[in-house]
Amino acid sequence: MDLHVALKKYFGFSKFKGDQEKVIQNLLEGQDSFVLMPTGGGKSLCYQLPSLLKEGTAIVISPLIALMKNQVDAMRNHSENDSVAHFLNSSLNKSQIQQVKNDIAKGKTKLLYVAPESLTKEDNIDFLRSIKISFYAIDEAHCISEWGHDFRPEYRRIRPIIEEIGVAPIIALTATATPKVQHDIQKNLGILSAKVFKASFFRSNLYYEVRPKVDPEKQIIRFIKENHGKSGIIYCLSRKKVVELAETLKVNNIKALAYHAGMDSSTRTGNQDKFLMEDVDVIVATIAFGMGIDKPDVRYVIHYDIPKSLEGFYQETGRAGRDGGEGKCITFYSYKDIQKLEKFMQGKPVAEQEIGKQLLSETVAFAESSVCRPKLLLNYFGEELEETCNNCDNCLNPKPKFNGKNHLLTALKAILEMQEKFKIDHVANVIAGVSTSAIKTYQHHKIKAFGSGIDDDVKLWNAILRQALVLHFIEKDIENYGLLKLTNKGKDFIRQPFTVSFTKDHNYENPDDDMNVPQSSSSVSDPQLFALLKDLRKKISKKKELPPFVIFQDPSLEDMSIQYPITMEELTKISGVGQGKAKRYGKEFIDLIKKYVEENEIERPQDMVVKTVANKSALKVHIIQSIDRKVSLEDIAESKGLEMTEILTEIEAIINSGTKLNINYYIDEVLDKDHQDEVFDYFAEAENESIEHALEVLGEDEYSEDDIRLIRIKFISEMGH
Repeated sequence: MDLHVALKKYFGFSKFKGDQEKVIQNLLEGQDSFVLMPTGGGKSLCYQLPSLLKEGTAIVISPLIALMKNQVDAMRNHSENDSVAHFLNSSLNKSQIQQVKNDIAKGKTKLLYVAPESLTKEDNIDFLRSIKISFYAIDEAHCISEWGHDFRPEYRRIRPIIEEIGVAPIIALTATATPKVQHDIQKNLGILSAKVFKASFFRSNLYYEVRPKVDPEKQIIRFIKENHGKSGIIYCLSRKKVVELAETLKVNNIKALAYHAGMDSSTRTGNQDKFLMEDVDVIVATIAFGMGIDKPDVRYVIHYDIPKSLEGFYQETGRAGRDGGEGKCITFYSYKDIQKLEKFMQGKPVAEQEIGKQLLSETVAFAESSVCRPKLLLNYFGEELEETCNNCDNCLNPKPKFNGKNHLLTALKAILEMQEKFKIDHVANVIAGVSTSAIKTYQHHKIKAFGSGIDDDVKLWNAILRQALVLHFIEKDIENYGLLKLTNKGKDFIRQPFTVSFTKDHNYENPDDDMNVPQSSSSVSDPQLFALLKDLRKKISKKKELPPFVIFQDPSLEDMSIQYPITMEELTKISGVGQGKAKRYGKEFIDLIKKYVEENEIERPQDMVVKTVANKSALKVHIIQSIDRKVSLEDIAESKGLEMTEILTEIEAIINSGTKLNINYYIDEVLDKDHQDEVFDYFAEAENESIEHALEVLGEDEYSEDDIRLIRIKFISEMGH
């Protein structure tokens, strides 16, 4: 039967999408296939149609038990016969399993969906040996690779089981795979000579932007209100943050619901259905949400936390604009989140930690880079975008370029001197002359390349190496993933260097240093008012002989420049301003704001006031009462299931909003008087409240971050109240 006739007969389509026809033809000819096709590209048809045309039963191995029933129902809808498709997994009882086997034995079933766990059961293997298998389809094939974003160990046992059951053509399909993951899949399945079909990963309708993680809730609320009525997904890494953020959105009159794997099934399904039926605009979710979600008009995907891998990131952002319409992909980035993710890896096997760190470093590279974002993403997946997209934050707000000919030459020579056996971070450290334990182990502090680029910092050398990858001067070894090797283009460059343009990476930890962060990512609504408030704060600080941050911290001034409070009551609703602080310093600030609002005829956006969920007040009361009773801070933390750093953050919020706390009883236990005085005197003279700067000046070998925070709390409490 002609393929187009079969397509129309069974599925009602008049033409194939992309490479579908070529893939199907290859399978019908009995050849192995590797199919890389982004979400929505029509992967399932590549095995569904040939299963109906070939003799025997096709085995589809899929990890998604929840979606098997949907897939089977969809196939049955295209046929007059319900037994045309079945699934075999742990959700079936014995009599249902027997019914499935009877239909297959009678030749009625063309497509059998099997979970990898079911495939390994001895009685299933014995049964499948007895039937004619047309081919094996491995869906979500990235699960085979430890380098994929969804590794499943049972997937690595598929090839031996196929050998046991009986060899037939294999088609492996996935929506996300780097060259490394692709190689892993093909090698593990024994199909290195398979014909490879790759659809483009580029989606021109998606806009990518990375923002500094400064008051993310405030930025998110403003973004959603600017996109009122549009559907959006917000991804968070933890279930706790999902619930908190959903509640915050609700109290700010945004129709939002939470979704995570810890919810009971009916609540989770109900919330998903409300989103699909547009009863709510926003779903706040962990990555558990999205598998099989086919909502075409999701207009934005926000990542509150940076994802663990670029594969996961690409798949999640790919849920925006699937109808070809607008799709905004906004990601909040802070290197502190990366450090948290690295901590979570501790305790896992060393090999798993190595892979996790490498995947995280790719995510960091994407976030901090000033290169066209789709160009970077496509490069990661082994595809080249010739032109820039002109539709991402980096293209719309480009950073200045510089001639990096000499930088590139230095980098390439260093890679060669280290015999092409090291990763980006190591190479960057060698060039910048940073002596790490790994560098000493390999004696790289004694080679010519060490310190050859000492005039620039490690951050710049990382940027040079990442951009050299995108420009194909170097590549990553596939077998030993991450090791840098020169391409022919790189070797030619060493022989005959030429002008190459580079840009510096973003510095999202200190946005003030990064003039090219998109304006939309600024959390200050009115820069002119913000500047006036800072001047007033400086004037008061000189009069009171106090550092400015003791009076009001920057986030409080930023909040004032957004909300324009003109009464004492409104001022106490500002972030970090309690009753005490409002009474002590508030009058001059609200007088200034009132005058500014009148002179500039500003309509105050009271609807933009970010309300917070009030359940945190009980914790603050508990902390204040415990400190009054001189309870150890460790004991307070343990009683509430919190880390020490979290308790210090809560205490800082309490004193910054104007409540005086005396924690001297605890400080005296952990720090001697001389050390206390040294840090206290430092803050009395300090220009800013930065912990990092204090550690730099006072010495990290002398003090811990917690030590500095404790004395800063003491200082603000005693001097500012």
